[in-house]
Amino acid sequence: MMQPDLESLYHQRLARYVAAMRNGRPDRVPVRPLAAEVTAKYAGFTCQDVTHDYRNAFEAVIRCCRDFDWDAAVPNMVYVWTGLTEAMGLRYYGAPGIHIPPDVAFQYREPCQEDAFMKREDYDALIEDPTRFLYETWLPRVSGEVGGADPYRKDLALVKSGMAMLDYFHAFGPQVERMRRECGTVSAICGMLKAPLDILADKLRGYLGLAFDLMEIPDKVERACRALMPHLGYLALTAADPQKQIPIPIWMHRGCTPFISRNHFERIYWPTLKPIVEALWAQGNQTLFYAEGKWDAHLERFAELPAGSIVYHIDRGDPAYTHAVLGRKFCLSGGVSNMLLAFGSPEEVKAHCRELIETLGAEGGYILDASAIMQNDVSIENLRAMTDAAAEFGVYRSPSAPSSQPRPMENTPGLPDGVSAPKVRPGVCLPFEEKLRELPPLPGSADLVRRVWDDIEGLAYLYIWHVLLSF
Repeated sequence: MMQPDLESLYHQRLARYVAAMRNGRPDRVPVRPLAAEVTAKYAGFTCQDVTHDYRNAFEAVIRCCRDFDWDAAVPNMVYVWTGLTEAMGLRYYGAPGIHIPPDVAFQYREPCQEDAFMKREDYDALIEDPTRFLYETWLPRVSGEVGGADPYRKDLALVKSGMAMLDYFHAFGPQVERMRRECGTVSAICGMLKAPLDILADKLRGYLGLAFDLMEIPDKVERACRALMPHLGYLALTAADPQKQIPIPIWMHRGCTPFISRNHFERIYWPTLKPIVEALWAQGNQTLFYAEGKWDAHLERFAELPAGSIVYHIDRGDPAYTHAVLGRKFCLSGGVSNMLLAFGSPEEVKAHCRELIETLGAEGGYILDASAIMQNDVSIENLRAMTDAAAEFGVYRSPSAPSSQPRPMENTPGLPDGVSAPKVRPGVCLPFEEKLRELPPLPGSADLVRRVWDDIEGLAYLYIWHVLLSF
């Protein structure tokens, strides 16, 4: 049983966090650090410790939640677990203690343009059936084991990594409950989303390949993004918060200026992301726009979204300008410089936090956090100073109710408006209709056979897409 004081603290923090995210004014500014390897640093672990054993990563978060007055935290922001990535031999990670020193955070290693994991000639296959393309073509290219010459090792890698994913994902529920029961801390995010164009840039064509494609074959890029839309929307809903209180994060990487032009943002990036976000909100799910980099050039477009539908996180953008454009419609978060957290003094950190609280958070709708995910270069003293600043400067004299609430609807994955139904619907790899043609006439319940078939298909589907999206 949760201790009564921690139970009360949890509900107090949840109410504070939700009120701020809905652009209301809670009792004080909430603190929601997206803390990754800095939790390992605090708990006495190396980067290798928390990357190779997710239980260490979970424990590091628990120790931080116990000792810091955080309203919400991510159950494990060191999301890469080598139990899965090394079972597959994923080519795009440098793992601490294997490829890089043990106290360096894992690295993403993008291949050169000629070795991109998706070739230009693969666009048609991706557009035709994204799930099949990912399994048949993409997985063997990104996995040294699946793409190797030894059939036994290939099959073993698929079994091992599939079981590893189940083990890892099933461990998050108890970790969230432990945060609540032992620390009174709220899980900050729930689910996963990326923009279709970011998927192409991150894991398929690579940035350079995509840059050339945008200039030379933009129609193919647009069609590929539209083919990815229903799958990414479906995946976001499969792990969304059933209570519709915790937001779905979208990690925004390469859709901002100067990575792509404003024209390509207007033509491809935004039209293939906006309908997904609107569909999620229509079903009651808020999205956290974790806008890595500088997105000031596109704030007017984000302002087109329904009030309250997103929380907008500030990394390198101008906080004052962001507040002027988005602050009346959406909650803002972040803005505390990671450089300052690493190399500044606690006094400088507190002063900067106070300035953000008194400008961005003057009327509510602000969550205190670093600009970007916090790794082990962050000073523990400065992390504590940021946390303390919320209690010292962020108390509101007259809390108010949230200004916007989503409509209560079921978490039923569906297609966003304007999105064509794919050849194979999201959630399955081999449709039951195809399997049924191979079976003899069924003497029993066809609905029962279909349901079990679709349930197991869904596990295979999630494995394929989460390797792309989450690892």
